[in-house]
Amino acid sequence: MIPVTKPFLPPREDYEKYIEGIWQRNWLTNNGPLVNELELKLKEYLQVPHLLYLNNGTIALQIAIRALNLSGEIITTPFSYVATTSSICWEHCKPVFVDIDPGSLTIDPLKIEAAITPQTSAILATHVYGNPCDIEALERIAFKHQLKVIYDAAHCFGTIYKGKSVFAYGDISTTSFHATKLFHTIEGGAVFTNDGELLKKMAFMRNFGHNGPERFEEVGINGKNSEFHAAMGLSNLNYLSAILESRKSQSQRYDKWLGRVHAQRLRIDQHAAFNHAYYPLILENEAITLKVIRELESNKIFPRRYFYPSLNTVDLYQAGSLPISESISKRIICLPLYHTLSAEEIDFISRIILRACTY
Repeated sequence: MIPVTKPFLPPREDYEKYIEGIWQRNWLTNNGPLVNELELKLKEYLQVPHLLYLNNGTIALQIAIRALNLSGEIITTPFSYVATTSSICWEHCKPVFVDIDPGSLTIDPLKIEAAITPQTSAILATHVYGNPCDIEALERIAFKHQLKVIYDAAHCFGTIYKGKSVFAYGDISTTSFHATKLFHTIEGGAVFTNDGELLKKMAFMRNFGHNGPERFEEVGINGKNSEFHAAMGLSNLNYLSAILESRKSQSQRYDKWLGRVHAQRLRIDQHAAFNHAYYPLILENEAITLKVIRELESNKIFPRRYFYPSLNTVDLYQAGSLPISESISKRIICLPLYHTLSAEEIDFISRIILRACTY
């Protein structure tokens, strides 16, 4: 079987070295030394001033919305994982969907201003597959209309925009360190900001609002993560260069095979150094997409329709028609991509797709 992804696992002895220390200290959670070490090493690796390590990427979004005191309407994209929109609703705000750019698949800045109302408080935009939004355009709009900007950068570990980590942009950026991500801590996430006071506020919120054992500064939540999860992150950090390089090489191999397929490719922002977190393929129509999926699955290969469906069509969040997002979501698949995927497996997958698309 070839799944769409497999978590990277470091050599077992690397992880066990950290676990031995946890056993000796008997300090399992509540901002332990490995959590602190991971935060420091991530700041150094990413060259960002502030971050907080959290228990998942959804809590990161919820804390970001709450920390910025957002209310009313938040403009967002329908082409994202459901957590982007559900977090808006969870925090008692209203998602207002704006269609996407057909090339980058990120929110279209040219459509945002028409959606702004007196109730709009922020833009929550997703960097899709590690491909950055048009950051400069979004932040011009936000400045003009006095809106906050949150970036859902769940796919973006290792992506550089204009010489800086993509996490360095926005009022707050969030990410996921879930096991399916390029860099993972089994479960986990983070918030990033350039504002030290905002970071302090989110640090209280991460830990029930505590400022000491008997004082509370904020309405908080349990957003902390454990020493065991931090140990996996510290172990994985040592292999990031190899992970990024292998994904780039695998993507290039797919490119060589699938250049003959009538399919649209993701248009990478010209200012970005892309991390090859995913390999999306946008086929000509939904019928061909479903045919390719059937052929792959009959050979025990499991791509993913990601993102599908377009969130504006989900009953919980139903909004008006957004034709580009709806069209892309029906025609896109993400192909298997992970550290141990072999050249022979990529060749096998590609030959099946080529046969399925010959008609």
